[in-house]
Amino acid sequence: MPEMTVQVRWPDGRLRQYYSPSLVLHDHLAPGTYRVDDFRSRATTALDEASARVRAKYGFACTSAAASAEEIALDAARHADFAEVEVVSMYPPLPGADVASTRGVASLRPGSTSGKGAEVASTRGVASLRPGSTSSDEELS
Repeated sequence: MPEMTVQVRWPDGRLRQYYSPSLVLHDHLAPGTYRVDDFRSRATTALDEASARVRAKYGFACTSAAASAEEIALDAARHADFAEVEVVSMYPPLPGADVASTRGVASLRPGSTSGKGAEVASTRGVASLRPGSTSSDEELS
């Protein structure tokens, strides 16, 4: 079962990375900005699905997925629901995705709720930069 990470920039500028035991996050998120409440909902739903996939394959839930969901909920609670959180990157991209770099993914655009309108984001940078930022290649601190 392929695992992945998603890097997120919270409204206060803090960068965090979260783990998933499955690529299912690609079904719910793409690089770009989301309202905090929308991101929390999408991410925790995806992590619940990832844990269920582990349970179906191995007979037990994934505690790492549960820990990531809990970390996201705690981080989200520090911010207003209407504030914007940015999904900076998702790695690895989906298998077979036609991307120019490892930072691009084929997945849903922020705000969409179905596979309709899915497209490939294949730029070297990220979907959007935080105001005042001068580089799309900022490292985790």
